[in-house]
Amino acid sequence: MTQAIISRKHSAVPHDNKDQKRIAESAAAIDGGVMSMDDFHGWFDERRQAIRMDVQRIPFADLKRWGFQPVTGNLVHDSGRFFSVEGVRAHFDGQAPLFWSQPIINQPEVGFLGILVKEIDGVLHCLMQAKAEPGNAEGLQLSPTVQATRSNYTGVHEGSAVRYLEYFTDPGKGRALVDVLQSEHGAWFYRKRNRNLVVEAVGDVPEHEDYCWLTLGQVRRLLGIRDLVNMDTRTVLACLSLAEAGEQGDAASGTGPGDGTAALAASLSEEAPAAHTLPEILRWYNGIRARSEVSVEPVPLAAVDHWVRDEDEIRHRSGGHFTIVAVAVEAGNREVTGWTQPLLSPRGTGVVAFLAKRINGILHVLVHAHPEPGYVDLIELGPTVQCVPDDLAHLPAEQRPRFLDEVLAARPEQILYDVVQSEEGGRFYQALSRYMVVETDGDPVVPDDYRWMTVGQLVMLLQHSNYLNIQARSLIACLQSVW
Repeated sequence: MTQAIISRKHSAVPHDNKDQKRIAESAAAIDGGVMSMDDFHGWFDERRQAIRMDVQRIPFADLKRWGFQPVTGNLVHDSGRFFSVEGVRAHFDGQAPLFWSQPIINQPEVGFLGILVKEIDGVLHCLMQAKAEPGNAEGLQLSPTVQATRSNYTGVHEGSAVRYLEYFTDPGKGRALVDVLQSEHGAWFYRKRNRNLVVEAVGDVPEHEDYCWLTLGQVRRLLGIRDLVNMDTRTVLACLSLAEAGEQGDAASGTGPGDGTAALAASLSEEAPAAHTLPEILRWYNGIRARSEVSVEPVPLAAVDHWVRDEDEIRHRSGGHFTIVAVAVEAGNREVTGWTQPLLSPRGTGVVAFLAKRINGILHVLVHAHPEPGYVDLIELGPTVQCVPDDLAHLPAEQRPRFLDEVLAARPEQILYDVVQSEEGGRFYQALSRYMVVETDGDPVVPDDYRWMTVGQLVMLLQHSNYLNIQARSLIACLQSVW
C-alpha cells in the first residue's frame, strides 16, 4: 500500500480509480471497438499506398539550408532552429574508466508526443496516426496523434499546421491523463526531452483519413508486429498505468509460480509484493548517481577525436559506432512536402532486453543504472542489455556487456517477447533494435548497478522525469502487450 500512496501523491497527473478502470478496460478490448483488427490492417494498407515518402542519400554539399560552421565544424540549420550535430567529450570513472568524444544531436527544444483519447461506446479509444518518417526502415508506422518539435508547431519549417495540436495546448479542449517530460536516446541526443501526454478530448473530434480510433488493447496487440508501432507511441503508452488490470488479473488467475500469465498480471499491480520496496530502489538509485564520477562537456564537432568527415558521412575511424549522413526527402502528406536534413545512422541492429525472473510468483525485470552522455542527470534506469552486438565483435568475452550472451542464447520457451522495432525515424536512419524479454531459469549473480523490479514499480517511476530511459520505456510497453 505504501508504494501506491507514494505514486499517487507525487505523480505528475494522478490516476483516480475510475481512470485506472477505464484504462484497464480499454487495454482488455481487442475484438470490439470502432474498427476490427482486420479493418485496421485494411486501412493501414490503404494509407501505405497513399502516403509515399521518397528518401535518398545525398552528399553533404547537396544539403539545403544546412552547413558546417567554419570554426566549430558543427552541422547547423541556417535558421538556428531544428537541431544541430555537435560534439561531446565524456569521462565515466567506473571499474573500467572510459574516456571518449563523439558527435551528438543537440535539439534543445521540448516537443509534444501526444495521444488523444476519447470514450466511444463506453470504451476509451486512442486516436492514432499513420505517419512516415525519413529514417523509417519500413516507411509507414503507427504514430501518436501529435508528434511535433517546437520548430514544427511554431511554423519555423514554413509548412502547414500540426493537426489536433490544440487538444494538447488548450486545457479547455482536453483533460490530461498523462503529462510528463521524458528523455530521448542518451547516446545520440544531448539532453533531449519530450513532453509525453495522454489527453482525453472534450467535445467532438474531427476525422481525418490518416488517423484511426483504436483501443489500447488493439494498439498493444500491434506491438507484436515488426516495426509497425513507432518509438514515440511506445514511450507514451508506457506511461499509462495498468495497475487496475494487474489487480484484476491477479484476482482472476492467482500468482502461482507455474502460471506465467498470472506472474505478469501480478507484476503490473502497484501493490504487488516486490523484491525491493520503492523507497529501497530510490535509495539505491540515488546512491549510484551520487557516487558515480561522470563528466560530460560539449565540444565543437571539429574537436572530436577519431572521427573523420568526407563528402557523404561523418564516421569513426574504426568503422564502428554510427555515422552522420545526409538525405533528401519528398513527402506528399507532411506539413512540408520536400526537404533535406542530416540523420544519424547506427552500424547494425541493436539488442534491447530485459532479463526477467519470477520472485514469489511475481514477474520481476532486471534494470541497469545506465550512464550515457546525453542524459540530463547522466544516469537513468535502462534495460538489462542495451547494445549493438556488431559493434562488439572484436571484444573478448569478459568485455562484452553483462547478460548479453544469456539473452542471445535463450531457448524459445524462455522468450516472452522478441520483436524488431525501430528507433526514432525523424533523426535516425533505419535504426532497428531487437526488443526482447527473456525469463531466466537460473539465479544469476546481479552486480550492484542492477536491481530486480516489478513492472508496476517501473510505471510508477514513469510518472516522473529522468528515471527510465527510452529503451526501458519501449520495453515496458512491449511487455504490457504480452499481458
